[in-house]
Order: sequence, then C-alpha cells, then structure tokens
Amino acid sequence: MSFQIALRKKASALIALVTAAAIALLPLPAARAQQKGPPVLRDTETEQLLREYTRPILRAAGLEKQNIQMVIINDSSFNAFVADGRRIFVNYGALLQSETPNQIIGVLAHETGHLAGGHLSKLREQLAAAQTQMIIAMLLGAGAIAAGSTQRSSAGNNGLANAGAAAISAPQEVIRRTLLSYQRQQEENADRAGVKFLTATQQSPKGMYETFKRFTSESLFAARGADPYLQSHPMPAERVAALQEFASTSPYWNKKDDPALQLRHDMVRAKISAFMERPETVYRRYPQTNDSMPARYARAISTYLHGDLRSALAQIDALIQVQPNNPYFYEVRGQALLESGKPAEAIAPLRKAAQLSNNAPLIEMLLGQALVGTDNKAYTDDAVRILRGAVAREPEAVLGFTQLAMAYGRKGDYAEADLASAQAAYLRGDNKTARELATRAKTRFAVGTPGWVKADDIVAAKPPKN
Repeated sequence: MSFQIALRKKASALIALVTAAAIALLPLPAARAQQKGPPVLRDTETEQLLREYTRPILRAAGLEKQNIQMVIINDSSFNAFVADGRRIFVNYGALLQSETPNQIIGVLAHETGHLAGGHLSKLREQLAAAQTQMIIAMLLGAGAIAAGSTQRSSAGNNGLANAGAAAISAPQEVIRRTLLSYQRQQEENADRAGVKFLTATQQSPKGMYETFKRFTSESLFAARGADPYLQSHPMPAERVAALQEFASTSPYWNKKDDPALQLRHDMVRAKISAFMERPETVYRRYPQTNDSMPARYARAISTYLHGDLRSALAQIDALIQVQPNNPYFYEVRGQALLESGKPAEAIAPLRKAAQLSNNAPLIEMLLGQALVGTDNKAYTDDAVRILRGAVAREPEAVLGFTQLAMAYGRKGDYAEADLASAQAAYLRGDNKTARELATRAKTRFAVGTPGWVKADDIVAAKPPKN
C-alpha cells in the first residue's frame, strides 16, 4: 500500500511538471517575487482591446463561436498561455512590455495556434500514456529492488537493488524526454499556425518575430550549455530563426499598425503602468515633459491613486475635453470619487461611462456600488436593476453579488440578500459561509421558486478537489 501511494505521488508529480511547462509562450523564471493582490485583474478597457485583437484571429482559426475568453493575470513577467480550451491567459507584463499592437497580437495568434491545434487534449493523451509506461517501469524496478534487498541481506550483494533503481529512473528519463520533445513540436506548430492566422487576417507576423527575438539573448544566456532535448520549448535562437524564415514570406510582413489602434494600445499600457507600478516609475515612463494622451492618462490615474484627488480630477477633466466620448475617462473619474469616499458624486460620471460603453457590466458594478454607497434609499431599486443585469452577464464577479446583497438588504428583501451573499461567498471560495447563507435563504423562499432552487444548488455543491 505504501508503494502504491508513493507511485501515485510520483505519477502526479510528473504530470504536474509537464503540464505546468506546457502550452506557454515562454518558460517562466525559476524564481520570482510573489505578486501582491488578486491573481486575476479585471478592466473593461483592457479586456475590450484584447477581444478586438483576438476576434479576427479566432475567426480565421474557426474558433469564433467557441466563446474564447481573455484573462489578465496579475504578473509583471512577459508571458501568455492557454490552460484549457476556452481561455487565453495574458500577464499584464506582456501588455505593458508590448510596444505595438502587432507584438501582442502575434503572441495571441501563437496561443490561438495551440487552441486550434487541440494541443491540450493531445497533451493529456501523451500524459496518460506516459503515466502508464512509468507505472509499468516502476513496478518492474521495485520488484528488482525488493529482490536485491532480500539477496543483499543474505549475500551482501547490491547489484539487483542498483539495477532496480536504474530501472525506475531510466524509463522516467526517457518518458520525460519524449513528452518534452512532443511539447517542442507543439510550440513549432503553434508558431506556424499563428503566422497563418495573421496572414489570413492581413496582419503582419513581424510583431511575433520581434517578440520572440527580443527574448533570444536573455534565454540564450540561461540556456548556454543546456541540453536542447530537455527544453520544453525549442531553443530560442533556433526557434526565432525558423520563425523568421517562414514569417518573412508573408505579403503583410511590413504592414504597420493603424495609428488609432496604436494610440489605444498605448493608452492601455499607460493605464496598466499607473495602476501596477510605483508612482516614481510611472513618472519616469511618463514625465511632465511628455504631453501625449497616454502620458497624461497615466499621470492622472497615478495622482488619484496616491491621494491628490483635486489635481487628479482636473487632469481627468482635461482628458474628457479632448475625448468627450471616451467611456474610460468617465469611469476613472467615477472610480476616483468612489474610492475617495464620495459615492454620490461618482454616480453621474459612472452613468456616463456605462452609457458610452454599451453598459459594460464591470462599469455597471461600480455604478451599483456608488448607488448603494450613498445610503439613499431612493437609489435602491435602480441599484438592484443595474446590478442584476451586470451579474447576469458577469456571473463570476464577486463585487457584483456583494453590492447586490447590500442593495437587497437595504430594500428589506432578505431572501435575495442572503442568496446574493451566498453567491459572493461561493465565488470567493468560502464554501462553508456560502452553504450557511444559502441554507438560510432557502427558508425565506417558497419551495421550488427560482431563488430556492439557486440556494439549493449552492447547498448541494461540492467544493472542488485539490
């Protein structure tokens, strides 16, 4: 029994090792500082831009109807990856460090290549086969170790025991090399597929090439003397050379990004810098001598985040004068007021932001939070209406359910308040609290009503296994 437990642990470790390395743009550093804050970042402006970047690529790949989602990870390193068949994960560092839209679009095209190629399901098949082979090899090796131990006790001979240990380690090494070789081929295939999608959408693959080339010198130093067959991705120089060879034949190789798209890209980079970097870093990137829209945007956000509300509002209002139909300027204005304890003043700009953004649910949640935060019961019905619509389109947003619970509580609808609180707790991963609140909600709803059914689902839900 103890050997079977150890065997499962070793098999799981191998799968975890290979899966963690698989299907990523670039290997993650061996050690890095832990990021503070939530692992996933949400921002309507950034997510909308990423959706626009990926839409034509997904269409070219035949994945337009698959509802592929873009997820921004709270990590400053340059990386993007797919971990399932329905989401592309992008570190905010990749956005911040991409100087042109085409560079990040090339990364997204590469990741779409993994999705279109079904690499995740194929990798799982390889892992399953590897696990079976490893189990057989380890069983045979364990038998030899046991026999060697018995004979050693009587004859003082370590030969069989050593042979058994080799029988365990050698097949694992062969299997590991086979799997890593399979992953290298996947990366090459994703590169080629990405170039194909970019060409089909009349976009340049130069950005993909520039991005990979940029990391060649860094990766080459780390990989000097390394065994190329132990790399989960092709050796950087070889990969970049191969990419340049077939990407440079694209008729759109020298096509430039549209200036309006470049401006939007720079605005998002400025926003990310302002929210995620220290103010001194922001001002080095965007000094007062830089009068561009992205620089003014970054400085305005950084100013409100670090306490000077009056100056921040003046800077935001100046941006609004230049682009009066930009919903994200109104969103930042409302957020600055809301986070400075002025919810009533935040309502008007957040309503404008919601209107101009076609009622983006994340912005509507901020508006609902402002309405609830005023403590004015005249806003309660409006808050409930707005928040119910927002969570219907963003059913995994904790903020929406938290604010909805407060709005229902203010209205005196305690059944719905308990249910919304239970949903928020469930999304936070607090299953104990979620079940307690849902159980209480069930007693407040009539049996069989939609609210009762939702509460019952939470009570019956089993927490995910680790």
